[in-house]
Amino acid sequence: MEFRQLLYAIQIASERNFSRAAEKLHIAQPSLSQQLSKLEKELGVLLFKRSTNSVELTYAGSVFVDKAQQIVDMTDQLRREMEDIADMRKGRLVIGSLPMTGAHVLPQVLPAYREAYPDIEIVLIEESTKRLEQLTASGGTDVSLLSLPLVEPSLAYIPVIEEEICLAVPPDHYLSQPEYKSGTIAVSKLQDESFVLLKKGQGFRAIAHDLCQTAGFDPRVVFESGNIETVQSLVAAGMGIAFIPKMMTRSDWQGRAPTYLTLEGRPTRTLVIAYRKGRYLSNAAEAFITIFRETLSRLGNRTP
Repeated sequence: MEFRQLLYAIQIASERNFSRAAEKLHIAQPSLSQQLSKLEKELGVLLFKRSTNSVELTYAGSVFVDKAQQIVDMTDQLRREMEDIADMRKGRLVIGSLPMTGAHVLPQVLPAYREAYPDIEIVLIEESTKRLEQLTASGGTDVSLLSLPLVEPSLAYIPVIEEEICLAVPPDHYLSQPEYKSGTIAVSKLQDESFVLLKKGQGFRAIAHDLCQTAGFDPRVVFESGNIETVQSLVAAGMGIAFIPKMMTRSDWQGRAPTYLTLEGRPTRTLVIAYRKGRYLSNAAEAFITIFRETLSRLGNRTP
């Protein structure tokens, strides 16, 4: 049994398709099929059930792929530990981030990290909350910047920012009047409003939905977007109201701008740096967490 055959089996199980797996592995499909047949013959069991349109794991295949993933992970962790022995003179750190959070937070943190550790290669992956949790759980990222609550049970996390949630309303909305700006707005008073939300799969979408449900209603969603800036632009155009993380509020709008209001009780979201439970957390990842918290603290962001 060869190490590459473990990688091949894992990729086939992930893609459920020989052509896509071969493409991801950068080998020809006949070669991939040949290697799998060779492996199955050596093991004496069938790992995959092939049909015209699909490839499915057998019971033996499920056991094999699970153990193969553990071996690959252990090999990767061993490599990372050896890199740490070199006192971080080399290494690679894969960071996952939500697009809306990364755009506002990481430009403040990554320059400080690069200055401290110029020889560490940094790879940034921006994905939805659901996809990032999956990637982090499977070892696709070393750490990921996410918001609570986390769905994936195999993840551990370190809280890094406690951030207030604001309400954005159109400039001609009745809540934009001076008498409302100086006070706080109860979420329960918003049940008849039209909401602009992020698309499903984004962590802040769930937070916004939970705020409404806690107040006793489901939000009436009129528009959805995958981009928080688009959400704010739609609010500014009068298409609805939205909950916005405070760090995403803007004062540099050209023309019409949303009005930002304080919510009663000052609800917050907690940003965390997540990683897989039991996974070796490299010195590069530990240093990133330390610099992240120190940088945000200097800039006045609340840390748990």
